Amino acid sequence: MTKIYTYCLFDGDDVFHGVYSSLASVYGDALRLANRGQSKVMLRTDDGWTDPDLTMLRNMLYSKCDVVVVLQGGRHRAKILKTKLKE
Repeated sequence: MTKIYTYCLFDGDDVFHGVYSSLASVYGDALRLANRGQSKVMLRTDDGWTDPDLTMLRNMLYSKCDVVVVLQGGRHRAKILKTKLKE
């Protein structure tokens, strides 16, 4: 059985923007969604808010499933949902 993870992208109003198989692709699009205002984009972690970084995001999501990550820049927000394809 293979593990195929997918990443779903939503904006702050929970409008669906797409399904991705690449973390780098969904991360780039999430940054674009969250970076529409004048504020700096931040990534919410268990320890609080931090600067977004693809490596840190990858390490946060490693071996986890059905988890939501939020990137926020002012009032603009992007949510990444990591889930697994089920057979």
